[in-house]
Amino acid sequence: MSGIAIMTSGGDAAGMNPAVRAAVEHASNLGMKPYVVYDGLEGLIDGKIQEATRELTQDMMFRGGTLLRSSRSKRFFDHAFRKQAYDHLKAKGINKLIIMGGDGSFRALNDFFNDFQVPFAGIPATIDNDIAGTDYCLGVDTAQNMILNCIDSIRDTAQSHQRAFVVETMGRDCGYLAMTTAICSGADICIVPEIPYDLESVSKRLSARKQQGGCVIAVVAEGTKVAQYLTRWLEERMGMDTRLTVLGHLQRGGSPTARDRMMATRFATRAVDALCEGRNNQIMVYRDGSHGHTSLDAVVGQKYSVNQDILALSRELSC
Repeated sequence: MSGIAIMTSGGDAAGMNPAVRAAVEHASNLGMKPYVVYDGLEGLIDGKIQEATRELTQDMMFRGGTLLRSSRSKRFFDHAFRKQAYDHLKAKGINKLIIMGGDGSFRALNDFFNDFQVPFAGIPATIDNDIAGTDYCLGVDTAQNMILNCIDSIRDTAQSHQRAFVVETMGRDCGYLAMTTAICSGADICIVPEIPYDLESVSKRLSARKQQGGCVIAVVAEGTKVAQYLTRWLEERMGMDTRLTVLGHLQRGGSPTARDRMMATRFATRAVDALCEGRNNQIMVYRDGSHGHTSLDAVVGQKYSVNQDILALSRELSC
């Protein structure tokens, strides 16, 4: 019986647990023997591998984060430790891997394949939504809804006191989360790495709002590193009582939304199918409304670009 192991790597993202559950169920239905790896690449090195049962995965559908836990492993760059990981897999008869994560995770398993010919399938999972080749990554919808809930709550107190609030979102160097939540929350300002901003133009646009006693909501991507500056600018230039809210890791948590549960299930079942069909080292993708898979080279090292329509709508909030 062919063995297949499922693991999570890098930053946690809502949808990872439903994807683990779906992969285990589908692999079992196809006559494979599924395993799970705890603690990501570190766990692979240390042999933290357990046979997956329905009892193990039955409560995963509604749980956020990753119950398999995760890690970022420097040891995996060392061939000796990769050999140790391979020996653990070989001892259990595991000859296929599914990994959820980002570029770094996919690169690591590609090195592993080059060493020991253990094929893998990758599932894009990061709230940053910055993986090339796919329009969607697991965890994004849940993170967006967490951010929107926070902004909606902040707006209540902002309106009550005629204040300005600057809300900093995660996303590293990608402004996707900030752009989409700024648009969906009706924010007044959006500052992201992808779009040049003009605060003088913003000042003119919002001057009437201030005179009428309204509030101002600004959404800023962490990659711009201007959240504190914008807070001071709104205080000094606009003369508004201003507060900064850094959402931080709050955005990673929470029970996965219906969309993330569905996307997780579809990504995971297709990953199992791809490996069964001999399509090795493929990354599962969602593009233009359709699921598919693409080569590692089309994903790793390529630059992700935000949809032009989203950029256009966000540009109106940046000037």
